[in-house]
Amino acid sequence: MKTILIVEDDINLSRGISFSLEKEGFAVYCADTLNEGENIFSQHNIDLVILDLNLPDGDGVDFCKTVRKKSDIPIVMLTARDMETDELSGLIAGADDYITKPFSVSILRARVDNLLRRFNAADRNTMSSGAFTLDTNLCKFYRGNDEIPISTTEFRILKLFISSEGKVLPKEQITAALWDNQDDYVDDNTLSVNISRLRSKVEENPRKPTIIKTIHGIGYVWTGV
Repeated sequence: MKTILIVEDDINLSRGISFSLEKEGFAVYCADTLNEGENIFSQHNIDLVILDLNLPDGDGVDFCKTVRKKSDIPIVMLTARDMETDELSGLIAGADDYITKPFSVSILRARVDNLLRRFNAADRNTMSSGAFTLDTNLCKFYRGNDEIPISTTEFRILKLFISSEGKVLPKEQITAALWDNQDDYVDDNTLSVNISRLRSKVEENPRKPTIIKTIHGIGYVWTGV
């Protein structure tokens, strides 16, 4: 399910857009200020942003620039401004599309579909689980839009865990999948050390893990939440 963030201070308009997108199967978060939008963006894996330019606590162009420093997801700007210079400033800041109010929600929905289709066609090679995303192409790991540094071994473990979300993986299965080369053979202790390091990076309280759980006598399970 694709997740969309709407940053718009017109509550009725925001609800109308949200309702239309949710009917199409999207998960939608709504914010009516830049500060709230930034918090949602940092905490969740957002696939597309619909962004108003005129907001109570600042200019949407600044938020667009902030997103672009961290992500290349599609951004659609909504605004009552109809000057060519305003549109140009939005596009230069990194917006992918620009829609002037008033507009048809059905047209907006069609543009959202087109942008996501084009974006997906780029084949980002990512795996998602809850707030986490693993880029298997670049070997990078993210919570929301914040990168979490990981080692090569941690990347291999995460790839196996996320692809098997919710399933109990015996220690023997994990070591066989990760270290099938004789030169890379490790024992249970080495696996435990790597699991401990991962927990320190993903768990709120590593001593009481909820994301990487130990199934005593068997192995581990990745819950993603």
